[in-house]
Amino acid sequence: MSTNTATAVLLWSCPDEKGLVSRLANFIYEHGGNILDLDEHVDRSAQTFFFRVAWDLDGFGIPLDGLDEAFRPLATEYGAQCSIRLNTQKRRLAIFVSKYGHCLQEILWRNELGEFDAEVALIISNHPDLGYLAERYHIPFHMLPVTKENRAEQEASQLALIDEARADTIILARYMQVLSPQFVARHPHRIVNIHHSFLPAFAGGNPYKQAHERGVKIVGATSHYVTDVLDEGPIIEQEIIRISHKDSLEDLIRKGRDLERLVLARGLRLHLQDRVLVHGRKTVVFD
Repeated sequence: MSTNTATAVLLWSCPDEKGLVSRLANFIYEHGGNILDLDEHVDRSAQTFFFRVAWDLDGFGIPLDGLDEAFRPLATEYGAQCSIRLNTQKRRLAIFVSKYGHCLQEILWRNELGEFDAEVALIISNHPDLGYLAERYHIPFHMLPVTKENRAEQEASQLALIDEARADTIILARYMQVLSPQFVARHPHRIVNIHHSFLPAFAGGNPYKQAHERGVKIVGATSHYVTDVLDEGPIIEQEIIRISHKDSLEDLIRKGRDLERLVLARGLRLHLQDRVLVHGRKTVVFD
């Protein structure tokens, strides 16, 4: 899909019934839209229809500020959940980090290449170690140390910074803190995390140590949305690599770093391109 023209993306889910693809595609066609990309999926066990369509807005007959209102009667008719985003509405990212820099560097590098077509609005950390990367990329860096005693106060400061920067997507790039349910509730399905294991295996802390002690033959990484239950959010992207009895714990960590940065980047790209629909504890990913 070309990024040189104004386009819209519709994400849609509703109870399944016949004719949904035709009805939605014809609605776009009848208003002068040229469909560029279309994908759909039916979860037969849940009898739920999932749909993603992108179309060219050149000559489209509905004013851009009226798109939501125009689709509302259809959504009401089918009992649908839907969202529409224009590619001109560039996402603004807030990246949370601690001391590990590999995931942060991957995101900043790919965004500099134009892969994400987003703006990194700010970087927030509980340590000063990665401030040099923010300085290199001319990104505001905020160091807010977190302890048990000041956690609520620091989260309030973080949320204020996010609001001030108008950030709409939060990335936990190996941020070694657990966010409170109140924080997560402010940004539902907009917090993308990287966990250094193939979830649901080895959730929680020290997953490489857990994997090494268990003698597994593969390790993995998982990009997922954050919920108020640790490491159980809907999964966006995963990858694995084989290991053997010869690999030390340090080898697992070294190999895992490559997976972490790639899986987070892939998951973030899918989110930013509106290719992920959340359905309960699962996702439908139109890649």
